[in-house]
Amino acid sequence: MWEILGNALMMGVGLALLYLAVAKKYEPLLLLPIGFGAILANVPYANLGDPGGMLHTLRVYGIENELLPALLFIGIGAMSDFSSLIRRPMLLVFAAAGQLGIFAALNLALSLGFTPLEASSVGVIGAMDGPTAIFVAQRFAPHLLGPITVCAYSYMALVPLLQIPLSRLLTSEKERRIAMEYAPGELPWAVRMVFPVAVFLVVALIAPQGTLLIGTLMLGNFMRESGVVKRLTDAAENELSNLVTLLLGLTIGGTMTAEAFLNVSTLYIFGLGLVAFIIAIASGLVFAKIASAATGGKINPLIGACGVSAFPMAARTAHIIGRQEDPENWLLPHALATNMGGQIASVVAGSAILTYAPRVLAFLGA
Repeated sequence: MWEILGNALMMGVGLALLYLAVAKKYEPLLLLPIGFGAILANVPYANLGDPGGMLHTLRVYGIENELLPALLFIGIGAMSDFSSLIRRPMLLVFAAAGQLGIFAALNLALSLGFTPLEASSVGVIGAMDGPTAIFVAQRFAPHLLGPITVCAYSYMALVPLLQIPLSRLLTSEKERRIAMEYAPGELPWAVRMVFPVAVFLVVALIAPQGTLLIGTLMLGNFMRESGVVKRLTDAAENELSNLVTLLLGLTIGGTMTAEAFLNVSTLYIFGLGLVAFIIAIASGLVFAKIASAATGGKINPLIGACGVSAFPMAARTAHIIGRQEDPENWLLPHALATNMGGQIASVVAGSAILTYAPRVLAFLGA
């Protein structure tokens, strides 16, 4: 009886996700298949999530061997243009600040009784990067994969609702009206080609457990910049990304069983995810505010909120806030550069946690 009620409740959660995706258009490309996957997984006696069932098979061959997140990163890399970041590498400082939400959530999770590896998985929600959250959770806490993923993608859709009030709270009208210089121009082809290779090598050597993450991201970008495999780039950007997103959503939804989802840990995860998002955005704003003061008002603090992986929502929101203060202000290039830096920084943060968290625990004897 209780099992049937739990199934019914989780099917209701699936319907709620479908409502958010269709009626509110919150991350519909992922929340819609996640919602439908949750309904499929909780149909009594259908056994789709049991060994041999479709949802179980997708999880084994798509998530547990890390195939789907890796393929999705190829598509993301193929969509990414890092040229604006290459022109303004100093904006990576704000991208680094945007990762502080990870460590705040991690420490709070430890205080709530999560194990160190579980806390690391929950903390990565603060990177605002769905594939990275999936990747780390599958390695460290596969039993929390469903709540962590749903939390990460649900809150990513709410980034503007958090970013706007935080930006207005932590910056003054004068700061929001600061106009930043922009010198457009095409980057040399060689620079665009060297960038993904250099980033891949540096990150892989520093945090080798993240080699698959950074490698597939930069493979997609290298394909884009090379200009010689347009068919592969277009396929990665469109057909591959769309198909993987569908399968990934169904697989994640398939993990949302009553047994795995209906517990106190899930409530904690959603609360910690909200804290992580708020701290990530606020930290970037504060760092940019300090940089603005240090440079004599040459940096608009609004771009600091873009040092996260929620691309391009964070950049577009910062630009809109700036335009509301001054219709002539054009922050988008700087906001996009910071947001691109946030994409790379989130992968670096996830890679560092994958590489060093087990080593630190082993050293401490935990």
